[in-house]
Amino acid sequence: MALTGPGGPVMTREEVDRALARLGTEREAVEASLLALQDHPGRRLLEGAELTGRTRERWSAAEPGLQLLWTLFDTYAEALAAARAVRSRRSRPSQSELIELTELLRGSGVTISGSQLPEASHSLTGGARLSQQFSLTELVERMNDWYSRIIEIASAADAVWSALPARIDLLLAELGRVHALARSVGVHPGEHPAGDALQEMGKELASLRSEVVSDPLAFWTPRPAGAAPHGRAPVGGTVETGRYDRAARTVDDIRLELTDLLRLRDDADERLERVGETLARADATLAEARRARGEVLAKIAATEVPTVPGPASAMRERLAQADQLRAHGQWHRLAPLLDTLEAASLRELERARESLTAVTAPLAVRAELRGRLDAYKAMAARLGVAEDPELIERYDQARRMLWSAPCDLRAADYAVQRYQQGLRAVQQHAAPPGPRDGRPYGA
Repeated sequence: MALTGPGGPVMTREEVDRALARLGTEREAVEASLLALQDHPGRRLLEGAELTGRTRERWSAAEPGLQLLWTLFDTYAEALAAARAVRSRRSRPSQSELIELTELLRGSGVTISGSQLPEASHSLTGGARLSQQFSLTELVERMNDWYSRIIEIASAADAVWSALPARIDLLLAELGRVHALARSVGVHPGEHPAGDALQEMGKELASLRSEVVSDPLAFWTPRPAGAAPHGRAPVGGTVETGRYDRAARTVDDIRLELTDLLRLRDDADERLERVGETLARADATLAEARRARGEVLAKIAATEVPTVPGPASAMRERLAQADQLRAHGQWHRLAPLLDTLEAASLRELERARESLTAVTAPLAVRAELRGRLDAYKAMAARLGVAEDPELIERYDQARRMLWSAPCDLRAADYAVQRYQQGLRAVQQHAAPPGPRDGRPYGA
């Protein structure tokens, strides 16, 4: 039957020894954690920073716990030392000593002054309590609670400060290089959207860095409670880098845009020269179309010949404007104009070629009819019917029409068809009879 004291069952000597060993190990672990917290980089930075926003609010509530932790630890260590002193009196403690040890190790005999507790409780009547009683287990729980609150804030702040300020500084350095690139291609705030964007991005990054340094917890997303195993308090989280990522993408987009302008600066002379050459080919093609139109009107009768457009004088004016922009280094204004000129000059050349094709179409038709007539005559010669009087008459008529000016294409086409039909009739009349099955010889 177990002996009992005022607070419940009295511990045996073996239970006392096991409890002292466990509490001694626990004391060493708590001391190591407190020393590590003392040296934690996040805690040191929090104490020296000018905090704002969420971080200031949470750190103001948690910071008093730093001193409280050491106070509770010292009290815990003193209570443990007192229990060890009682146990060391003799190898086999008396009943009264076991009762005393039970009270020290399990009872609520540790007194903490109310002024030392930031969250000092109040009595039901509203007055402040002068002191509170704790057991060693309750002291450890209280230390764990304050330690968790402080280490969570310190670790979150350290994670944000480790992740973002250095990256922002690197991005600011990159922004400086992009600024220099912008100036080299004539892009300035108030004159080009990229210049305005660079100016705004400088302000955004400076503001972002200031906010990260003063309020790191605003950029920290704790791990959801559901992500912690077995219902434990959530540990860790993620650094919110959305604003930084958007700024980095913006800087990269501007850099690519400016790189294109730099490439334009290097290639502008060659590209402008190509545009000029394309327009020159278009003008030459139009001139050829005009000469061909005169020839068609003189040589082809009863044909509607399309008019030939004039040279693209407006394109020449825009090309001269582009050359002025190049001379004054206005690359951001030259870029869209030159892109437009390149596409327009190619369309102009295509328009000129289409005009030449449309104008010379009657000549092409005449050439095709001449070719067909010559081919039919060669076929008549191979068949041995070229001297047929009717074929000779039809050939001479078609040839006169095709080789005289102006040429009536419709009449000439009809004359060529008559020669073809006459050739077919003569061929059928002169062909020997086939075999009995009706197939021609040699089939």
